[in-house]
Formats: sequence, C-alpha cells, structure tokens
Amino acid sequence: MSGSAHISDLKFQFPTNQSWAMVRTHFGIQSFGVNAWVAEEPGVQVIGEHDEVDDGAPQPEELYFVSEGHATFTVNGDEIDAPAGTFVFVRDPAATRKAVAKEAGTTVVAVGAKPGEAFTPSPWERNAEGLTLYSAGEYEKAAETYERLLAETPGEARFLYNLACSEAQLGRKEQALDHLRQAIEANPQIKESAPRDPDFDPIRDEPEFSAITGQVDSAGPGS
Repeated sequence: MSGSAHISDLKFQFPTNQSWAMVRTHFGIQSFGVNAWVAEEPGVQVIGEHDEVDDGAPQPEELYFVSEGHATFTVNGDEIDAPAGTFVFVRDPAATRKAVAKEAGTTVVAVGAKPGEAFTPSPWERNAEGLTLYSAGEYEKAAETYERLLAETPGEARFLYNLACSEAQLGRKEQALDHLRQAIEANPQIKESAPRDPDFDPIRDEPEFSAITGQVDSAGPGS
C-alpha cells in the first residue's frame, strides 16, 4: 500500500514542546524504523538523549536528517552543527546521542534498522497506538491497548506506566496505583517523573501515591 501524509497530521506533542510524528506506524512500514521529531521552540531537545542498547531496542544503525530549522547534535560528547539539509549518521547503537533545536520548528527525520536482521519495533515505539488514543481522551481504549501490549510483553515499564495514567483518568485508583508501582519497580527512573506528571492528578492526593513515588509535591503518558 502506498500513500502520503503531511507531518502536521502525524504529530503527537509532548508537554516538553517536542512533537513526535509517527511515520512508520502511520504507513505500516515493516522493514525499517522511521519517525520524525519537531521542536516547537528553541532549546528543546528535538532528539532526546539516549542510546539504542536498552529497553529491548533492536540496536539499529540510525541516520538523522534535519529537514527544517537548525540543531546541534551531540554524539558521544562530540558536537555537530546541523543546519537544515544536514545528515548525521550514528553507526554504533551504544553511542549516546541527542539533538537540541536552535530554532523553533526544527524537524529531524530518523531512519534506522539493524544490519542483517528483520526489523522489529521497539517497545518504546509500540506506545504509538495507546498514546494516540490517550491524547484523544479515549482512556478506556487506551487502557485496553496497554493491557494487550502487556500481555505480549509482560513487565514492560512504559506500558505499565501508561496503563496507570489511563486508569487514573478513568477513576480506577487501586489499579492505577498498582500499575504505577510495577512500572517504578521495572524502571526506577520513572520515580523521578511520576510526581510531576499531570496525568496522575486524579490520584495525587492518595497517601499511597506519595508512598510509591517518595514525593508529595506535584509530562503526558509515555514520556
């Protein structure tokens, strides 16, 4: 099946003023990963700092293309000035990389696959379906989606976290707290972001929420 789409129709915006255009998911591409990222203002990480060796990632080579705006890439500590039209290739999956926008609207297209192996979407990217439903306020369908994903990949922290967000919005306090606890056990870094996540406002006053997160002060799902 062929098709076309404009990036503005594919974007999902995070609270960090970074948007994700779900290119591969939209077209159902099965042979390689491809997504686009947009920084809505200067100073935003258009490509968040990461490597490709954790969380069940397929460990791909990745090629980044700055299609609009201007970014500064940092790959294993080396800075690369990347105005529109620049390609940045990262062969080593273990290399830490990020890109910070120097202009509003900076857009980076990322393409990747692991040499010699059939492409398999990472658990992180499989969030797309649930995130789209959640952002549309379809919390019941989002919860069902994450329950299905957890049945396929038990214990996946992102799925547990986003299921907890959905359940919090649905008023299912006990289930939300239980799944949030499991998410933090699977990935302790979540403990830092959960207290600030507005998706947990419906359960924030629960004593157990403070006990789970270790904080009482007060982000969307799948951060």
